[in-house]
Amino acid sequence: MTEYIVVFITAPKEEDAAKIAKELVESRLAACVNVVKNVRSIYRWQGKIEDDSEVLMIVKTKKSLFDKLMKKVKELHSYSVPEIIALPIIEGSPDYLKWLSEETE
Repeated sequence: MTEYIVVFITAPKEEDAAKIAKELVESRLAACVNVVKNVRSIYRWQGKIEDDSEVLMIVKTKKSLFDKLMKKVKELHSYSVPEIIALPIIEGSPDYLKWLSEETE
């Protein structure tokens, strides 16, 4: 059985996230990307605590595509170290997972 994942990726602006999301779907590295605006991120970067507004992408794809997806995101992303983390989908609607599989390479 194919293993499915959800990938979280943050971006500085909605336009940046939309560009990345469209590329991932067009290249069939993702079946769907949700773009969630108004995410507040508090994190440590280069010794300082940062408090920024970001946009979160929620990407649905196959685990086997993660490396290609990560490479594509790094090519398109403005951050030097973008957040690209994957979580397993442990259960899902069979119809949705079938669609996800058909829409990815």
